[in-house]
Amino acid sequence: MRNATASTRRSLLAGIGLSFAATMLGMPGSALAAPGATTLITDALIVDGTGAKAKRGAVRIEGDRIVAVGMLKPHKGETVIDAGGQVLAPGFIDTHSHHGSGLSKTPDAVEATSQGITTIVVGQDGGSQLPVSRLFEQLRKTPVALNVATYAGHNSIREEVMGEDYKRPATPAEIEKMKVLLDASMAEGALGLSTGLEYDPGIYSTKDEVLTLAKETARLGGRYISHMRSEDRYIWEALDEIIEIGKQTGMPVQVSHMKLAMTDWWGQADRFLGVMDRARAAGVKITGDVYPYEYWHSTLTVMFPERDFANRESARFALEHIAPAEGLRLSSFSPDPSLIGKTVAEIAVQRGIDPADALMQLIAESQVEGASEGVMGTSMRGDDIAKLIAWPHSNICSDGTLASRHPRGAGSFTRILRQYVREDRLLTLEEAVHKMTGASAENMGIGDRGTIRAGQHADLVMFDPATVADRATIENPTALSTGISRVWVNGTLVFSDGRSTGNRPGQIVKRSAGK
Repeated sequence: MRNATASTRRSLLAGIGLSFAATMLGMPGSALAAPGATTLITDALIVDGTGAKAKRGAVRIEGDRIVAVGMLKPHKGETVIDAGGQVLAPGFIDTHSHHGSGLSKTPDAVEATSQGITTIVVGQDGGSQLPVSRLFEQLRKTPVALNVATYAGHNSIREEVMGEDYKRPATPAEIEKMKVLLDASMAEGALGLSTGLEYDPGIYSTKDEVLTLAKETARLGGRYISHMRSEDRYIWEALDEIIEIGKQTGMPVQVSHMKLAMTDWWGQADRFLGVMDRARAAGVKITGDVYPYEYWHSTLTVMFPERDFANRESARFALEHIAPAEGLRLSSFSPDPSLIGKTVAEIAVQRGIDPADALMQLIAESQVEGASEGVMGTSMRGDDIAKLIAWPHSNICSDGTLASRHPRGAGSFTRILRQYVREDRLLTLEEAVHKMTGASAENMGIGDRGTIRAGQHADLVMFDPATVADRATIENPTALSTGISRVWVNGTLVFSDGRSTGNRPGQIVKRSAGK
């Protein structure tokens, strides 16, 4: 593959217009290009994000937009980038991301951009800034390399209204106060409502509370996305709940990070997708996202839906049916950081107790004020994940963070291209890109991004399909991907030659009218 010369790269960095992004996010004037400056990316294998077959051609960028696609000739004085036959795709849209939590410290977000992500959707699992205007103001003051959209989080709203007295159903008056907070965030541009119904305080909410807020979201033209009430013991009832929300409200609903996280349900992906397909056939606009790993990243407490952390039978059930002790690896543990990286099985041996007692001890130690814990749990099966990925109405997400101990934060999208496209041939290249771009934009209601066509934002990723690969592992979770040669966000190069360019042209992405 041929690469642009150093002088061409310098010209690119100096020559791309950014007036719109600069106005929105307060970029310094030195980052702006002369009015009307254009860049032409030539000899690219264009995979346009729609699922259509790849075509050779060129893409012209002016400012933050794509202005032409096809067999184009350079204009006089135009910056030209020779793709050398590499794939040029829309920038990847991470529909369930936690990368936003580290942006204030690492605004270049290289773990995300290095795998081709150009837009992240935050406010997930019921947790968001309130109101969302606070997040947007932070982004205006401190520009970042990525575009950012957000949901309004039910857990955050519930906590604001109910405080420490949340272990009960909300009263009608409290739900009305929640609606006021939801309305404010929707007015500021939130995509819709997110729930995290396995987490405090949302786990204590009734179905009626959630449905009432969902109806308010639908009235305001939003969407619903959910970490369902269960991904293991009560998964089928939880799936019925989100389908009922879609049926009652008529708005699009999305299942976050679809999984069958319990040994009893392994091999039942067809059953799960059959429920989704029947709902869609009945008119429910239900979709889902999925990340390509067999282990999740959450808390030890999430395995106890009754919150009976000292119940030995519940602990044994979790270890026998959800994740074995050797499959539970601590990612954080503030009471004793020396335990980070160890499994519950290893800690049990170290303490001379059985795994169930070790699990209960670890939770008890982390329940004191100011303490925290996190764990990676291996409880999914590869064939189920493959079926969820291949489902026509699923899109790809990372569920990842910056500087995470879970490799999904740095490797999800390139893992799809390596494993499920090149190695396993589960997806064609065009199908995979669609699931990371056009389908993601459609499922989130995001306009003007996700495809390569004139008028779209110039979020683009260039990569070599023969070498693109994830390198992040449990042992080295932040290792950057290979094969991604360039990434543009709103027409500006943010990642090139294996490193961040330092440019921060990210924009705020708000709910689109009619979406």
